[in-house]
Amino acid sequence: MTSAALTDAIGQFTGVRGYLAAASIGLPPKAAVAAMRADLDAWEDANRDPMGYDPIGERTREHYGHLSNVPSTSVALGSQTSTIASVVAAAAPQGAEVVCVEGDFTSIVFPFLQRGLTVRSVPLEAVAESLTDETWLVSFSLAQSANGRIADVAAIVEAAAAHDVLTFCDSTQAAGVHPWDASLFDVTACHAYKWLCSPRGVAFMTVNERAGALLTPIHAGWYAGDDRWTSIYGPAMNLSGDARRFDVSPAWQAMAGAEHAIELFAGLDISEVWERTTTLGDALCDGLGIPQQHQAIVTWPDESGDDVKRLIAAGIKVSGRAGRLRAAFHLWNDESDVEAVLRVLNG
Repeated sequence: MTSAALTDAIGQFTGVRGYLAAASIGLPPKAAVAAMRADLDAWEDANRDPMGYDPIGERTREHYGHLSNVPSTSVALGSQTSTIASVVAAAAPQGAEVVCVEGDFTSIVFPFLQRGLTVRSVPLEAVAESLTDETWLVSFSLAQSANGRIADVAAIVEAAAAHDVLTFCDSTQAAGVHPWDASLFDVTACHAYKWLCSPRGVAFMTVNERAGALLTPIHAGWYAGDDRWTSIYGPAMNLSGDARRFDVSPAWQAMAGAEHAIELFAGLDISEVWERTTTLGDALCDGLGIPQQHQAIVTWPDESGDDVKRLIAAGIKVSGRAGRLRAAFHLWNDESDVEAVLRVLNG
């Protein structure tokens, strides 16, 4: 039985049948759209000022902390996954070994390739066993962008602890649909424009005490100041003592919408969302005659792109990645979306 909270959340998305592309870009809840429109109206009417966005950012930080099981003091506001990864990469000792996942999203790989580090890419299923006493950091996505596969977090965290390896996890393709606990990792990154249904340009970083002592806020500006409104001119620098020192100044209009989207997901039992979406995904697999994948992202080989073209021509939004068709199920999807895909491909 669907909970009242999930039912209400589903009601925030209407008129979006056939949209199976949350893995590319999420859809905004009604509350986020209303907030952004109100913000634009206020801006047009000369009724907006920078300080007025501060409470919005702080509420959004609180919501994300609740969603991610960390205190808000461990959450930094960001804008892109790669800029968060670059903060981590900048802290690596010269020549340090970083273990990444073969085929992972490049935003959490490329920053480590810029600094003369030893970057070793291994299959997702081999990450834990690939960590050694020589490894400085393991960088991986909780859910792989290309195929939706979920990392074995328990095994990776256990192996990292055994070898004193720092952990950096990107939850961009998981937070909002898969149960998520940022407290398990030293550093995390999440761009909220996919499964968290926020405007692009809103990202989050979480940092625990261990990582906080190692990382330098290389992107620090006025917004990272202990008192940001007395930090807008140099040369004196007095950064925040908590994760806010890693903040970058937010995109104000985007944050106005993100507040309501993040609040929505922070109020849900995400395991219920995962159960709903994976059930739909497995139903699609059954209809296509392929093994169940138990994922919100369902993929199958489509090197020619013919299946993608057929579905898009029929008004069904999917995406193609790495030679596979990618169909993503989220809150707004139901059994009718599965049936629509099967009519096109099995018809």
